[in-house]
Amino acid sequence: MANPARTISLQALMDDLQTGCERSFSEARSMPPGVYTSAEFLAMEERNIFAHEWLCVGRASALSEPGDYLTARIATQPIVVLRDEQRQLKAMSNVCLHRMSVLLEGRGNVRRIVCPYHAWNYSLDGALKGAPLMDRQADFCKESYRLPAVRCEEWQGWIYVTLDDSAPPVHAQLAELNELIGAYGMSGYIETFYEEHVWDTNWKILAENFMESYHLPMLHRATVGPHSRLEEMECPPGLPAFNYHWITKEASLPIGNAHPDNTRLTGHWRKTTALLAIYPTHLVTLTPGYFWYLVLQPEGVGRVHIRFGGGLAPEFIADPQAQAHMDTLKKLLDDVNAEDRRGVEAVFRGVHAPLAKPGHLSHLERPNYDFARYLAAKLRTH
Repeated sequence: MANPARTISLQALMDDLQTGCERSFSEARSMPPGVYTSAEFLAMEERNIFAHEWLCVGRASALSEPGDYLTARIATQPIVVLRDEQRQLKAMSNVCLHRMSVLLEGRGNVRRIVCPYHAWNYSLDGALKGAPLMDRQADFCKESYRLPAVRCEEWQGWIYVTLDDSAPPVHAQLAELNELIGAYGMSGYIETFYEEHVWDTNWKILAENFMESYHLPMLHRATVGPHSRLEEMECPPGLPAFNYHWITKEASLPIGNAHPDNTRLTGHWRKTTALLAIYPTHLVTLTPGYFWYLVLQPEGVGRVHIRFGGGLAPEFIADPQAQAHMDTLKKLLDDVNAEDRRGVEAVFRGVHAPLAKPGHLSHLERPNYDFARYLAAKLRTH
């Protein structure tokens, strides 16, 4: 619950955010506390950002067979993404056309989409195929019912969806990112684990935590902190659809560097990790040997649903020690996530404090500055 002392009008909050974003990076500060605590601000994000942007919902390889599906939500719209009988990816409204029940939950495989309420059922292309006893209604025409389609595209092995028919294609928006990371061959990386979690923090606090490595030596002092040299990190200016930073080093895990059989990467790229924040909610750590990711979905101001997954580059998948490498990585990531959760939940408690105010950003928090400017621009646009 927001502290009454922090109450501020939405317009005043937007003005504060905009004023901060007009500062040069050398004068940049963190975002005003209200952007994390205001329910009105979140509602505006749902309307102006989530209802219009391309949103990642997971890896295409998770839907390998006809009937494989996953469910997600775009703002208040439940959706289902599935592999149809022609092995094409399709996204549709996940709401029955009868009495508007949500149809499918979680992930799985189906031959038909069956409503759990009255058993209306749909083919994998969304056409209504069965509606018990509705033949007794003279005006009912089964052929007139089809689940509304949702735009769905694949980029680098990721599935993206949007409700905005006018949004430029994903590959166009991420063309510059494709150039930056193309040599990694991310589309060929194999997902080996997937989980879902809910943390008690604002989605932007978690996103910002991923975007900067300034916190690694302290927050992660029991895990990756001792291997994190801040002087080795590069934080270039971001682009309109994403920000990124690089760490070039000898990895603490063997799979952090390129496998000897990897011929895609040369020179320093064989030891370079890319940390990618694809707006608004897709966060990827991409190394020459493995990747892991978070996909965020706000559940109110103070809770965030997290899709958490990762896996190996193809050379490590083929390696006899692949399982051992993956077990070691998963243990490390679980420990790192536990540290991050403590950190971002502490920040969420802190932003409610009457005496809290934004502080100056470090040079390693350039991605956070770019993220704030992205938010301000998108919230002004729609």
